[in-house]
Amino acid sequence: MAALYTASATATGDGRNGRTRTSDGVLDLELALPKEMGGPGGHLPNPEQLFAAGYAACFHSALKLVAGKRGVPLVDSAVVVEVGIGPDGQGGFGLSAAVEAQIPGLDAATASGLVEAAHQVCPYSNAVRGNIEVTVSVA
Repeated sequence: MAALYTASATATGDGRNGRTRTSDGVLDLELALPKEMGGPGGHLPNPEQLFAAGYAACFHSALKLVAGKRGVPLVDSAVVVEVGIGPDGQGGFGLSAAVEAQIPGLDAATASGLVEAAHQVCPYSNAVRGNIEVTVSVA
């Protein structure tokens, strides 16, 4: 694959309680382990939140692309992604993702068809397919 764009970020400090910064400085964030995982939580983001935000934005773009190609106008659509982390049963940790598309004004069959097509096009979906549990639904 010939990359059209490449992002680069560096993590420093104490991993999940450290800092991450993109090479261009657009993102420069302190990170905190969530309370649920024994950390301080609070107002600082964690890697799962960053992954969920990226996946949601990417999937929404894929949804709009597919809808546009099919001539289906999307008004006030949104995508919510929940990313879970937990023990993988092999001594490590794994992720799960739940993708929910909110598409008001479309019948269920059309909305489901768009979401399934977007799931095939979205780079995040393609990257995690077969690697983590992903559920996709329409609200």
